[in-house]
Amino acid sequence: QVQLVESGGGLVQPGGSLRLSCAASGTISSLDSTGWYRQAPGKERELVASITGGGSTAYIDAVKGRFTISRDNAKNMMYLQMNFLKPEDTAVYYCRYYRYADRSISWGQGTQVTVSS
Repeated sequence: QVQLVESGGGLVQPGGSLRLSCAASGTISSLDSTGWYRQAPGKERELVASITGGGSTAYIDAVKGRFTISRDNAKNMMYLQMNFLKPEDTAVYYCRYYRYADRSISWGQGTQVTVSS
């Protein structure tokens, strides 16, 4: 089992920046895949960005060029740097951990990001 705790959310004005962090504990492997999802009110949860154990990244079109996902395997941390934030980025952001050994998925509790003037 993997436990995930997100932090770094908050209220920011359009055009501003936030950095989300996700601390992982439990049975962790640098080979496993991790990602950030978000869920806006009334909408389905969607994948925002992902990063594999090998460091390959992927983003949805809506955040390309503005968001950067990264991980520090030595510290069991994952990050999402969000720049040039827009009101449509407002959502609860969740980190997700996929463990290849048993194909299990773990979620954090989420952190609220609100972009508003």
